[in-house]
Amino acid sequence: MHLPALKYMRVRDYLRSLVTHELEVGDVIPSERLLCERFGVSRMTVRQAVDALVVEGLLEREQGRGTFVAPSKVDLEVRLVSYGEEMRRRGMEPSSLILAAEEVAAAPDVADALDLAPGEQVFYLHRVRLADGEPMAIEQSWVPLHLVPGLFDGDVPDSIYGELRSRGLAPEWGEDTVAASEVDARDAALLGIRVGRAVLRTTRRTFSGQTACVYSRSSYRADRYVLWVPVRAPRPALTPRTRAGSPTATADGTEVARGTEGAEVARGAGSAGSAQPADVRSADQRDTMIEEPT
Repeated sequence: MHLPALKYMRVRDYLRSLVTHELEVGDVIPSERLLCERFGVSRMTVRQAVDALVVEGLLEREQGRGTFVAPSKVDLEVRLVSYGEEMRRRGMEPSSLILAAEEVAAAPDVADALDLAPGEQVFYLHRVRLADGEPMAIEQSWVPLHLVPGLFDGDVPDSIYGELRSRGLAPEWGEDTVAASEVDARDAALLGIRVGRAVLRTTRRTFSGQTACVYSRSSYRADRYVLWVPVRAPRPALTPRTRAGSPTATADGTEVARGTEGAEVARGAGSAGSAQPADVRSADQRDTMIEEPT
C-alpha cells in the first residue's frame, strides 16, 4: 500500500525539477502565491518545500529580494593536493590574486603553530583564490624562512606545497580546524559577497615528517563549498590479553607478534627467521587525505 505524498513534497519535487531542467543559476523561483494556486496549498506548505531545497543547497534566499537558484557547490575534500590540482580535477581553471608576499616576524600564534620562537622570520603569502575567474576563497599562509630560503626571490610560486616538495619537504599530514562564521566587510569585498554571508573558516598546520612547514588560515565561500570528509570504521585493536611476543594469526595466515616494546612484527607463513616490521599505523593514519589550501 502506497501512502500519498505529503503536500509539501509535491511542491518540493516540482521546484527541484525546475531548478534541474529549466532555470539557470540566479533565476528567481515562482512566487508563493503562484505555487499556492498551482497546488492548492497554504503558504506554510510552500515555505516548507522551499526550506527543504534551501537546506539542500539548490536554492538561496536573499532578504528583501526573493529566492533564487543557487550556484552549484564545490566539495571541499580533505586531500593532500594543491588548490590548482583540485580545481582542474573539477574542470575549473584556477588562478590567484596576490595581496601580499613578504618576509615578516612571526606573531606569537603563528610561531606557536610552526614550533618557532616568537619573532622568528617567516614567509607570509596572502591570496584570493579563484576558479574560472570567480573568487572562491581567501588564504593566508606562513612558512618558516629557514625551510625555504629565497622563496620569494623570483616569481611567487603557484603552489607552496609544490615548492616544498621540490626542496625535499613533501607535505605528509596535517591538522585542520573548521568553523562557520559570518564574513566581515573586508573579506566580503574580496569574495564578492554581502557582509554577513556565511563562510567556512579553516586553520591548518601542515607537516613534513615531524616538521611543521606551513600554517594557513582560509575563508571559503559557504555558497560555493561543501565540506566532504571520507571516514571509515577503525580496525579492531589487539586484545589486552595478548602477551608480548605471542603471535596473533591474521586472515591470510600471517602472524603478527607483539614485541617487548609494543612494536608489531609480521611473519609470513613459511618465512621462518625473516621478520619485517609491520605498518602499525591505523587505517585512518595511512589513508587520510588532506587538501592543500595554499
